[in-house]
Parts: sequence; structure tokens; C-alpha cells
Amino acid sequence: MEPTDNISSTTESKPSNKAKSGSTPKWEATAKARISSSLKRLVKPTTTLREKDAAEADTRHLVTDFLVEVLGYDKYENLTAEFNVKGDWADYGIRIEKQLIAFVEVKRITQKLSVTHLRQVESYALKEGVQWAILTNAQVWQVYFVQPIKGQQSEVTLVFEVDTLDDSLRPSQKTDLLFLISREGLSKGLLEKFHSAQNAVSPKTLRPILLSVDVLAAIRKEVRRKTKHLVDEKDLKSAVMRLIEE
Repeated sequence: MEPTDNISSTTESKPSNKAKSGSTPKWEATAKARISSSLKRLVKPTTTLREKDAAEADTRHLVTDFLVEVLGYDKYENLTAEFNVKGDWADYGIRIEKQLIAFVEVKRITQKLSVTHLRQVESYALKEGVQWAILTNAQVWQVYFVQPIKGQQSEVTLVFEVDTLDDSLRPSQKTDLLFLISREGLSKGLLEKFHSAQNAVSPKTLRPILLSVDVLAAIRKEVRRKTKHLVDEKDLKSAVMRLIEE
């Protein structure tokens, strides 16, 4: 709520829970500050575990710290370790307001995350009807959207990846992306909004639009206006397809 003038001199003004219009909400600023500071603190233990090629069990300890300290989850309310998925065991299930939101699969810190690992967490998501799957080795965090197609088939999309030790990625970029999978970000549906925005301009979405009759007709008209040449419809479509596929 916007700060207001006191009604009387005896009425104390209460602190606002919302930032001024156009600025970052207080809850978001607080969450991002926590993520930023905790990321810095975890650089040393992450580097240490990597240097000694720590086992998967030790990597999980660091992932738990990350989920709690960086992403803000309550260890007992939001996280379920060794989540039973119809006979399989996911490393973590994430719940928000008692609803299962995502699965997290953990691999050894020096192990490169692979398609095989992705298939594991994808299968957990499909079995439980969960859309979000997170794959991590404590250093690299990959977030996937799992869309069921038919039966046990699905379409899996990498939403983003963050390497916490990658110096080429600005700290603010790491914070903004990880905020999307924080307790606050997921509870506000921000990861879904981010993915929707990505999907809106993806090749899968744009290709049929650009090759539609109406759009090609508009392009053909504009080409004629610019060049005074009425291009053949088939030639134009082929040219647009080549541009898309480059």
C-alpha cells in the first residue's frame, strides 16, 4: 500500500508492504537480496566440493543449503527429500502451500548434466503431473518445462540454465534467473510468465505465423512497395523459410 499522510498526530503510520508504483515490490527486493548474498557465500563451498570431486551424497548437502538459503524454501514445509514417485525416488519434491510444484534431481558436482539425467526428472514430473523439473549438480542449475503430449510422451523445454561459478554471467543475471525458481517466484507464478514470454517468440510459435497466408501477403505487398517487383508467392515463401531456418 502507498504511504499515506497521518490522519491525526496520535496515529502511527504503518510500514508499507508494497513499493511505490513502478518500483520493485518490497517482497521481491528482499528475496533478490537474499539470493544475491547467499550466492556469494556459497561460492567457496561449491568450489571446494568441486575441487575434491565430492560424492553425490555430499553434493546433496550443498543443494539442500542452496534450496533453503538461496531459494528460500523451508526445509520441512516446502521440501521432501527422497520423494516417492510410484516406486522411483526423486531427490527432492518442492511443495508450495501443500501443492507439489517441481522436482529436483541431483548429480555429483563434477558430473556433466546430460539428457539421461533429464529423462529421470522428466519421468517423475510426468508421473505426478508436475510441469517443472530442475536438474542440478549444485554448480549448474537447469530448469525445464515438461508438457505432456500423449501417454508417457512429453515435450521438454529448457527454460534457463545458471552456472553459479560462471564469471561471464553477471551476478544480477544469476539473481534474476534464480529468483524465478525461488519460493517467492514460484508462488507468484513468475516462472510460468517467464516461460510464456519465451514461448511467444520461439521458432515453434513464430514459424507458422510468418508462413501464414495473411503475413506472407503483407510481406509480398511491402516487397512490391519497396522494390516495385511483384514476387512470386512460392518464391517468397521459400525465401522466408530460408530466413527462419538460418
